[in-house]
Amino acid sequence: MTEISETPPTAIGRRTVLIATGATAAALAVAAAVPESPAPTEDTTAPVAAAAVCTLTKEMTEGPYYLDGQYVRADIHETKTGIPLKLALTVVDDDTCATLSNALVEIWHCDALGEYSGFVGNNGHTEPDNGTFLRGGVLTNSSGVANITTVYPGWYRGRCVHIHLKVHTNVTLTSDGSFTGGQELHTGQLFFNETITAKVAALSTYAANTVTRTTLAQDSIYDEGGAASGLLTLTALGSSTSAGYAGTLTVGVESS
Repeated sequence: MTEISETPPTAIGRRTVLIATGATAAALAVAAAVPESPAPTEDTTAPVAAAAVCTLTKEMTEGPYYLDGQYVRADIHETKTGIPLKLALTVVDDDTCATLSNALVEIWHCDALGEYSGFVGNNGHTEPDNGTFLRGGVLTNSSGVANITTVYPGWYRGRCVHIHLKVHTNVTLTSDGSFTGGQELHTGQLFFNETITAKVAALSTYAANTVTRTTLAQDSIYDEGGAASGLLTLTALGSSTSAGYAGTLTVGVESS
């Protein structure tokens, strides 16, 4: 089994911020259904309050598993099993805290067994690989919110549970459902509360992962910076862990 690690970036080419959660996260309700169209997601939230405090943070490594040319779609889970995860990610300008509409928010992450599409087998498990599962993104709506449905990620050797993230602007949607061109404003990662992850890891779908799990505190990338470092605010979707979670975060980028 090949051990895969991710090395923190040695230089930062752009300033990127994440906005502190709290009142901002509370405004990002995800109870509304996620649209399936590749067009900007339905406006279900209010714009970010201008009083939000912008916190400067570094970008994070994109890691070894990025594949370009992925689909623009609101639901990326395909047939993958795992508990539901409904993300509401708000993109804002770091100087003004104004929301950015029509920004493409792209994510990718491993499945419950720690395998990435396009690279299945790297975490020691055998399963079908179509090169697209748990990859894709959507355009932000008029409130700057990208609503994406996926499943709670698993883990692979040497890394805690996380999701990779890119923010692009001025992209061109293509006839095959993907996108091209534009400007990449941010590369980062999203992280998960350790207490919640421990409960998820105990579920049978995730317990089938044979690799020892790296905790949030043990991770080599996460710097314990909380929301300023990509830590999601998680809200239970039901009374049991298997009902899944909603995850919110406001991501600020330097857009000019």
